[in-house]
Amino acid sequence: MNRPVTKAPPLNSTCPQGKNGRWHGILMKLNRSKGLYLFLLPAVIYFLVFNYFPMYGVQIAFKDFSPVLGITGSPWVGFQHFDRFFHSYYFTRLIRNTLFLSLYSLLVSFPIPVILALAFNEISSEKTKKVVQTISYAPHFISIVVMVGVLNLFFSQSNGLINKILVDLGMEKIPFLTSSSTFPHMYVWSGIWQNTGWNAIIYIAALTGVDSQLHEAAQVDGASRWQRILHINLPCILPTITIMFIMNAGKLMNMGFEKIFLMQNQQNIETSQVIATFVYQSGLLNADYGFAAAIGLFNNVINVVMLLLVNKISQKLSETSLF
Repeated sequence: MNRPVTKAPPLNSTCPQGKNGRWHGILMKLNRSKGLYLFLLPAVIYFLVFNYFPMYGVQIAFKDFSPVLGITGSPWVGFQHFDRFFHSYYFTRLIRNTLFLSLYSLLVSFPIPVILALAFNEISSEKTKKVVQTISYAPHFISIVVMVGVLNLFFSQSNGLINKILVDLGMEKIPFLTSSSTFPHMYVWSGIWQNTGWNAIIYIAALTGVDSQLHEAAQVDGASRWQRILHINLPCILPTITIMFIMNAGKLMNMGFEKIFLMQNQQNIETSQVIATFVYQSGLLNADYGFAAAIGLFNNVINVVMLLLVNKISQKLSETSLF
């Protein structure tokens, strides 16, 4: 039986072979979508410069860093900075304050944007909906410095508007900003006022994808508005809620430095001193760079662990996860 003869491809064939062929295929794909990759390039550069390249400096957490010697010339000290932090008298207070403020903010501020988005979705008048949404978004664009200035204007114990009203009503002044017991509430609820409208945008966008035929069918079956919200709208945006919760849990220990620092004073230091402000004090004010880097690294490790843990739990319970 005559076997068919297979001809070898000519030397000038455009079909790539082997490793060079794989690179050729990748380059062809890049060339076909070069416009899209060009739009993506600024974001890639941003993350490389501000998120990945600085990772080189993480090693100073394990060194007795000196600006004179530089990162490579500073001697290694291993886990000495971590051991010093774990056995310090302020360790328990920093962890307690950071966790309390983070959990308080997460548990209170996370569901409110969802509720607000569901409420906006029920407004029938488009004009009214746009006005209300714009009003709720506006506080987000106030800078942190201005925000703290507004808090001082309204809640200062000496000449704040709220305390003046309390005095006129025959009541005693309340130290809203200078009391350790009131600081967490002022911090969390002012953040809710400032960011709730902005955080609701993603849920409002998710609600636009709900099939209107589901509501029509439910109305035919006699479902009330509350029942439609509970059994149609909420389940439809539940995957979005889950993803947002995972992302918020992944930054549980990142309180944000600016607002706490501006609201912090000697009277409320007992509850306002968190890891972020302590890193600033140790690294920039006391010039203990290695120690501050070690604390920051410890803080970020906890965030990564929380992100992976919550993501895994969500994947097991609801099959919705980031990865």
